[in-house]
Amino acid sequence: MSQSTNLPTALSVTCLVDLFRPEVGEATVALLEGQGLRVEFPADQTCCGAPAVHAGFREEAVALAKRWIEIFEPFATIVSPSPVCVAVVRDEYPRLLASDEPWRARAEAVAARTYELSEFLVDVLDVTRDSVGARFDGKITYQPACQAWRMVQVDRQPRALLAAVQGAELAPLADAAACCGFGGLFCVQMPQISTAVAERKARAIENSKADLVVTSETGCLLQMAGALNQRGSACRAVHLAELLASMVEPD
Repeated sequence: MSQSTNLPTALSVTCLVDLFRPEVGEATVALLEGQGLRVEFPADQTCCGAPAVHAGFREEAVALAKRWIEIFEPFATIVSPSPVCVAVVRDEYPRLLASDEPWRARAEAVAARTYELSEFLVDVLDVTRDSVGARFDGKITYQPACQAWRMVQVDRQPRALLAAVQGAELAPLADAAACCGFGGLFCVQMPQISTAVAERKARAIENSKADLVVTSETGCLLQMAGALNQRGSACRAVHLAELLASMVEPD
């Protein structure tokens, strides 16, 4: 499929990117603009409601869902560097609003044109090895976010983009299908278990001998970065968008 450059693409930047890793948002814009797109950032956007959904606060989740829909439905395409938020929009919004027919229809319409970043680059823009343009002279390994391949069913796309990074050596990550321990509210509600899971993940990353561990979800990035930092590891955790936009320099 192709994307018209005449219509703006909306960036849903996510709370974690806004608060803790704005570089991911900047990289996402750079990638989309590099493909000739006009990107708009709706300044009044707030949380998609993921924490409320996961905590079972239905009334609050519904209010946030309606607000998100109102903000983003004027756009023909919405892109987010977060599979967690995309999963909420696609899967949870239609369920949350199922009993309200007009809102359910609006939710489904917006969900149908909301994409995770790597999915959009590969499946919509048809970004190929020749058009990625990224380079990293070092070894990288990939940690898939749980929602990316379980909920949004995006796995082939980030791997294809990583394989296109010039100069990079891809290293397998043992037990990559296992969670990093972030899990949204899980890391807050059960910090000891979350920390233990992150410690196990950090050991696996170190065993890969990679210079970078790459993921598509900022929550996972922060979790792994913290665990690696606690261990004094030389490996760094980065978002896929940062790597593809060549915002990551070798040590």
